[in-house]
Amino acid sequence: MVHIKSLEDVEKIRKASQIVGRTLQLLVQYVHAGISTLELDSIAESEILKAGARPAFKGYRGFPKTLCVSINEEIVHGIPSKRKLKDGDIVSLDLGAIWDGFYGDAARTFAVGTITKEAQNLIDVTRESLRIAIEQARQGNRIGDIGFAVQKFVEADGYSVVREFVGHGIGRNLHEDPQIPNYGKPGQGPRIKAGMVFAIEPMVCQGGPEVEILDDNWTAITRDRSLAAHFEHSIAITEDGPVVLSEISEVEPVLITAEVAERAEN
Repeated sequence: MVHIKSLEDVEKIRKASQIVGRTLQLLVQYVHAGISTLELDSIAESEILKAGARPAFKGYRGFPKTLCVSINEEIVHGIPSKRKLKDGDIVSLDLGAIWDGFYGDAARTFAVGTITKEAQNLIDVTRESLRIAIEQARQGNRIGDIGFAVQKFVEADGYSVVREFVGHGIGRNLHEDPQIPNYGKPGQGPRIKAGMVFAIEPMVCQGGPEVEILDDNWTAITRDRSLAAHFEHSIAITEDGPVVLSEISEVEPVLITAEVAERAEN
């Protein structure tokens, strides 16, 4: 069941998402050769707790850490360890927080030092595919429109999209309906309505889309060991279009009006 959120619910998701966004923004300063992924995890957890929130991932289905850190061919769910970043790596940081019972979720892929033009292009295409996906997340469209837009854009550049992992609704739970694949056909799937809140997250591979899970039972890697990138935002659907809740700017995002929220609930 896809839940329509009240204005109060969306505001709490926004606060959780802003904590995630600000923490990722802070982590940019620490992404450099020589830092361990465990150190990044410690910084992330400290910032979330300092903001009065709780880590969303730590303990979730047994995941042992606060931050998912995925390097190079790792797509998602990399477990922080003593492993250190190296110049030329690309690293995806995926983070969630719980604030007053509601979840926020976002991810970004960063360059470590100097990376190849090919790696930078992968990052740029994945980031842009998220923007394109968000543009499709409008009242009246369908979930398939989001995935179709991502797939069309990514494959036109010679990349592939992961199919085993998808975006999702978010709210009182980290993962809610609907599932939001990064592939699909336009005009299919649930109708998008004002009051819905999604975590949209393209995962893009330089080579094929096939995935393997490492022996830790968490870390997902590309089967052909090609590079992968991952970007994610939590967004709210309004009558005027999507609002990115996890984006950090000087201007507070405009959310669903009380009138729209009331109509959605009825």
